[in-house]
Amino acid sequence: MRLNYIREAQKRINEKLNNFYTSTGIHVYVKDPFLHDSVDIESVINRIENQIPAHLLTDVEMIVVGWFDEFQERAINAFYKSGILHISNVQEDEDDIFDDVVHEIAHSLESANGLHIYGDQRVKNEFLAKRRRMKDILKANGYKIPPSYFLNVEYNKEFDELLYKKIGYGKLGDMLMGLFISPYAPTSLREYFATGFTEFYMDPNHNYLKRLSPALYDKILTLQDPDKLYDN
Repeated sequence: MRLNYIREAQKRINEKLNNFYTSTGIHVYVKDPFLHDSVDIESVINRIENQIPAHLLTDVEMIVVGWFDEFQERAINAFYKSGILHISNVQEDEDDIFDDVVHEIAHSLESANGLHIYGDQRVKNEFLAKRRRMKDILKANGYKIPPSYFLNVEYNKEFDELLYKKIGYGKLGDMLMGLFISPYAPTSLREYFATGFTEFYMDPNHNYLKRLSPALYDKILTLQDPDKLYDN
């Protein structure tokens, strides 16, 4: 009797830890347990809600942790779809989870605030200027890539696979050091924004982002004030 009681109590505790609502009303569900027992998803979510203004979380209805086919098919470990953040349960540590969640929060903002983010063309122009410099760097290193890839701001699977598989993000990151926040940032305008948004919250001083991508930094800064968002 006593053993059964303990087991049931532990089961209720586990269910509470794996299926809960945050203070801002986000539903968090751990479908598959993390591979590292030391990871505390509730701690990560508390950190996010303490750092990111509540008005930037309104389009996030749910966070689901687990393994999904898209992760393997697209070589990713997180994605946002219809109000739900899907986060891989294969994570190095809590910083790794924080990085993924914040990145997908950035994508959740684009639907409601796309005009504010991209409408004045400043972020796009900064991105394309970096793309032109990137083209010259890759050419100097012996990579002949069609110029059209560098002019298209939308995600292009062939271009991404070329960067990821032919060059490799590790080598690409070395070549683009001081130009892009990460080797994934140049894959599209949306990823340029999302990687910058993530960096903004990973580094509370913002020094690197401000120096590297001033237009993107200024745009993310305006997002912090709900009164400056004119297209909600």
